[in-house]
Amino acid sequence: MNSKTQTNNRTKPQSTGTALSRRQVLGGGMGLAVGAALGSGVLSARAYAQAGETITVLMSQPQVGGARIVAAAFEAETGVKVEIVPVPLDQIQQQLTLDLQSGAKRFDAFDYWYISKGSLVETGVLEDITDRIEADADEIMPEDFIATVYDPYSLYNDRRYALPFDGDTHALFYNTEIFERNGLTAPKTWDEVITTSEAITKAESANGIYGMALMGIRAPLQNISVFANRLANYGGEFLDADGRPALDSDAALMAAQNLVATVPSALPTPAETGFDQALTAFVGGRAAMTEGWIDLGAYSEDNETSKITGKWDVVQLPVGGSQTESRAPLNAGWALGIAAYGSKKDLAWEFIKLASSAKMHLDLLTTTGSGIDPTRISALTSPEYEAFNARSQRAASASLNGAMAWPTGPQAPRMLESLSEQLAIMISGESTPEEAMELAQKSWERLLR
Repeated sequence: MNSKTQTNNRTKPQSTGTALSRRQVLGGGMGLAVGAALGSGVLSARAYAQAGETITVLMSQPQVGGARIVAAAFEAETGVKVEIVPVPLDQIQQQLTLDLQSGAKRFDAFDYWYISKGSLVETGVLEDITDRIEADADEIMPEDFIATVYDPYSLYNDRRYALPFDGDTHALFYNTEIFERNGLTAPKTWDEVITTSEAITKAESANGIYGMALMGIRAPLQNISVFANRLANYGGEFLDADGRPALDSDAALMAAQNLVATVPSALPTPAETGFDQALTAFVGGRAAMTEGWIDLGAYSEDNETSKITGKWDVVQLPVGGSQTESRAPLNAGWALGIAAYGSKKDLAWEFIKLASSAKMHLDLLTTTGSGIDPTRISALTSPEYEAFNARSQRAASASLNGAMAWPTGPQAPRMLESLSEQLAIMISGESTPEEAMELAQKSWERLLR
């Protein structure tokens, strides 16, 4: 599999030492989760009355580890078997559409990247669960979901369609040992990111160490994430208040220009660098900085796969232009919904209730390898999460306040593919920031007519 075909997968990096297998990691976590979920108090009597039944859940690859923990707990508590079907994250919508149109109707529940919400609703795939949420509000505690996550993930035309499973934002991770060696401090602005990266690359590239691992590969989840980090912190938005494309703004242009200016000092070559390459370089001590999801902190402290345990820190995303306060975009983010065409909607509902419950979420959040980041206030602020990874907790607490959502309308998947293409061309040096933003703006205007 070449780098471009695997770019949408977020997987654990290759071991840099004696590997602890994913099975071992999740096996340990699964035991904890099953124990925590027994007598969870969130399931209805109808779940227990259907022991021996089977439900099928379609999951994107990055959330499979967490989903299997939930499935084991659900089976242990109810006797209902859960079949988890993993697929690459960019194939979720394709698989669901095929499942419906072919008449197979195999899947009862599924997770989806929140930007697909409008498209899944309009194609008749995603079930309206507004009434179920209201009926089971005492067990679900919707007020405990982080507001800037809950609405973008689930709300469409004033109705609810999902419950949050994995909350994803970026922060800036850096290697404290490399920084100390070069007399540097964590950058607070995007201009400082460039000068810091340049200084480290100049001093240490001969030893294979670079200032920044930049995810520039063509894949919306990756090269748009690093663009969005800058867009949000130059004061921009993807869409204006009336829902029109805003890629012709000064903030969008400054974000694109900064991204291009970071390329020369970054880990070779940004246009071919995806999540796996950036993560492996950072935990392997070959990149001094990277913009990453919050669970990068857990990977950085994994004694079996990381060479930088105890030698890293994380700060909020830098700011740029006239901005003085950091703001994180919702880069990725996953919700669990029910197949509108399914025949076991009640059991599917019970499964997603357990998966998104406060108790289960905290357990997943504190299990290395689950791939889950905060969606609930109670877990984000808990002493258990602080004990598991205090630095990640601090970064997540700061980044989720007022986070910027990506487009979620029916055309969002096509819009983001178009923007990702233009960013990839720009990062490879085949177009200027001005050309990339102009072409992406025109593409979005055509799609939203």
